[in-house]
Amino acid sequence: MIVKKNEIFSGISRDFCQSVAVTPMSENKLYRKPINVARGRQLELSHDSFVGQSALSGDLESKLRDQQSRLAQLENEREEIERQAQALEELNSKKHVFLSTQVEVTEKLTNACTLIDRELLTIRKELQELEQCRQAFDSRLKKIAKFDPESWKKENLIDNLDKAITIIDLAADEYEQAGKHFASMRSGGIFGTSKRRRTATFDADTGEFLAQVKNGLAFNLPIITISLIVLVIYLLK
Repeated sequence: MIVKKNEIFSGISRDFCQSVAVTPMSENKLYRKPINVARGRQLELSHDSFVGQSALSGDLESKLRDQQSRLAQLENEREEIERQAQALEELNSKKHVFLSTQVEVTEKLTNACTLIDRELLTIRKELQELEQCRQAFDSRLKKIAKFDPESWKKENLIDNLDKAITIIDLAADEYEQAGKHFASMRSGGIFGTSKRRRTATFDADTGEFLAQVKNGLAFNLPIITISLIVLVIYLLK
């Protein structure tokens, strides 16, 4: 009985010693475990922080590239707008020159056409009148050319001379009237009087009148001379 009590006591002591020896080991293990967890967590946080910073840096770089690309695009758009504005300015300048020149040239050409039409109308009218005058003069010349006192009979000589002188006087009157009519026209020089040579002074008018008288005498003098010769011959017979 005593032996069993000793064995029991010995067993209890042994268990107690084992429990006392194990307790510090377990405490050390429990004490070190949080330390390992804290370091791991710090490593994880450091890694996460690095990863976050890398992601943020990459995001900023991406945004920077986008902004730079946008700035380049805006710069191209600005240059294009400036080119279009310059082209529009040149177009407006050319349009202004065109419109002003168009108005000026159109006005000049219109006035010129109007004046030319008037001038052509005046010239056509003058040409028609000159043609009529020429036909009248040609008719008088043909009649005067037929006068041949040598072939006239003695008894009809005076009458024929009177008729011839009358026709010649009419021709001279027509010539003077034509000269006065065309004096203010371009063809006035044909009759010795032209618009350029006419003046408003008395001396110029007198000189023109004397010129007309001389022209009339020069035109009629041969006929008058022939008539006088024929008359003298007739009287001598």
